[in-house]
Amino acid sequence: MSSDEDFSLVSEKGEESPVFAMEAAKMEIVKCKVTYDMMVTDQRDLTKARDEQLHLTEEYEKRIAKLRQTMEAEEQDRTQRVEDGKAKLAAAEEEERRLQELLLSMQAELRHLDQEAVHLRQQAQESSSMPEKKLVFHGVEGTALITFEDEAVAQNIVRVKQHEIKLGDCCISLEASPVLIWMPSQVEVTTGLCSRRVLVSDLPRGVEQSRLLDRLEIHFAKRRNLGGEVDGAEMLHDSGNAVLTFVEDTVAKGLTDRQYHEVDFGDGTRSRVKLSPFLSGEITDLQTRVSASARTVLLRGIPAIMDPSDLQDQLEIHFQKKGNGGGEVEAIAYNPLRRRALAVFEDDCPAEAE
Repeated sequence: MSSDEDFSLVSEKGEESPVFAMEAAKMEIVKCKVTYDMMVTDQRDLTKARDEQLHLTEEYEKRIAKLRQTMEAEEQDRTQRVEDGKAKLAAAEEEERRLQELLLSMQAELRHLDQEAVHLRQQAQESSSMPEKKLVFHGVEGTALITFEDEAVAQNIVRVKQHEIKLGDCCISLEASPVLIWMPSQVEVTTGLCSRRVLVSDLPRGVEQSRLLDRLEIHFAKRRNLGGEVDGAEMLHDSGNAVLTFVEDTVAKGLTDRQYHEVDFGDGTRSRVKLSPFLSGEITDLQTRVSASARTVLLRGIPAIMDPSDLQDQLEIHFQKKGNGGGEVEAIAYNPLRRRALAVFEDDCPAEAE
């Protein structure tokens, strides 16, 4: 039997032998087992691939959900930023509008303040051109006012209060106290500039009042003297100045702009007078305070036991001695009993009394 011939386990009678059937079954079993193993392997691979696909699908779904959340958050953030930007823009526009209104208001207030400053400056210039008037202190009887060069000396004299002064064979007792003066601390005056009146000051002394007013009216009624028709002239007795009233409104300003004028009062000489704007005012608020002179002391209880001049000298000698608590005396004014005197305070720096 050659190798090319098919091998057959068929018996001579044409039937398969049991050995052949068993071998065939074994081969079929092996074949099925191989097929089964291959199917198991394929199933395992398919299961693994399915699980991997499911895992990838789950991961992709998670990433998609996360991306969707991120996109939604970014969209919300962008929308919020847009809304915030709109709100900030609206607030900025409102602030700009408010600042514009404030600027216009401040500019209007500044113009008003400038006008008030011009008015106050004009009033200050007019007030500074007014004649000066000294403050007068009304003394009482049996007193003396003594001014020291050093404030500390005056304060020491006031602090001791009672002073014994030897005058020859006798001794007098005096009481020292501060000089208290009511002073305005705040004054509000409503003033108005009169366009038809002028104030005339620096008038010459020794001229009769009626003649003085007549000469003023004659001089300032002439156009060549920058004047005009005079409606009236009067004296201010408390200050010794005069007031001229003109018919026309424009005359007064021309005269006060020049300020100083030479006037002939009929004695052959010309006197220089000062013309100032006439202010009419009304005090709307007045607040006062008590001030004490820092260097001047009031001495009371001085008996008239000797000549006033000698007594004043004795007082000055006593209070100049350091042993008596005194010091250098700048001025002293003695007012005897049953007399009245006026003391004028100049260039003093009063300290506010407690």
